[in-house]
Amino acid sequence: MLKHQEALLRAEKIKVVVFDVDGVLSDGHIYMGPQGEAMKAFSARDGMGITLLHRAGIKTAIITGRQSEIVANRARELKITRVWQGCSDKREAWEELKQELQVKDEEIAYAGDDLNDLPLLLKAGLAATVADAVPEVSDAAQLQSSYNGGQGAVREIAEFILKRQNKWQQLVEGFTGPQKLEAAAQ
Repeated sequence: MLKHQEALLRAEKIKVVVFDVDGVLSDGHIYMGPQGEAMKAFSARDGMGITLLHRAGIKTAIITGRQSEIVANRARELKITRVWQGCSDKREAWEELKQELQVKDEEIAYAGDDLNDLPLLLKAGLAATVADAVPEVSDAAQLQSSYNGGQGAVREIAEFILKRQNKWQQLVEGFTGPQKLEAAAQ
């Protein structure tokens, strides 16, 4: 998973994690029906990873090149309130996000898998990718999941950040302790 030692130091500063969708949050397959996009597959483990980021106080966002009601529904389900869809140039959304949250590039992790993600991976404080990313993206990332997109990669990236920030054990204890937890979105 760890590609560069610098990923350890970069992960400590992360306040926001931004995800691409196709190939990261989903497996990259786009199922088309007569009315257009019909389905995408998402991993429940990735959903739990995002929920754990939220519980630890780390904000999340989506910046994707495609427009999809399926993505809007998944974002609502996971309580991701910052969603940019249909972005031919993702840098504009990145700058809006930074301004809205008052964060610097080095405080944002970005997870992408294809060439259109390179501009944000090069700006991000922590550039992360999935096991089946294109070679150019893999080369640009400090962190590469051992899982393919849509199959637990986001969860693994979230765990890496949470463990590096010493937040993981408290989150685990939240599930095993006597207190009652609200339902966790997956």
